[in-house]
Amino acid sequence: MTTIATPGNRPLPPACDEAEFAALLTGAVAVEAPRLFAVVEEFGERADARIAAWGMAFPEHAELVGIHRPLRMSLNGPESALPLFTRDHTRAHLVWVDPTAEQD
Repeated sequence: MTTIATPGNRPLPPACDEAEFAALLTGAVAVEAPRLFAVVEEFGERADARIAAWGMAFPEHAELVGIHRPLRMSLNGPESALPLFTRDHTRAHLVWVDPTAEQD
C-alpha cells in the first residue's frame, strides 16, 4: 500500500489498529463491489446455451471479457453487450450472478 505523505513529507500516523482498518476495508469493498453478470448465448429455442462472456457492472459503465474469442471491452452498461452476441438462431441473455445460488 502506498504511504500518503503530509506537506512536511512525513507519513501520516495510523488512524486505527490493523484489525479495525481491515474491517473498514472489507466494508468499503462490499459497498463498492461491481455486480457480476454473464452474457449467455441461447441456440435455437431453448435447445442449448453457453456462457459467452463475463462482465462487471459499475454505476457508470460495464467491463466485458469474452470466453470463446478474444474480447475485452468497456460498455455504457451490461445491456449494451446483448446485440454483440445475437445472430441468426442465437439470442443473447443477460444473467446476473446470484452469490446465494446453490452450485451443483
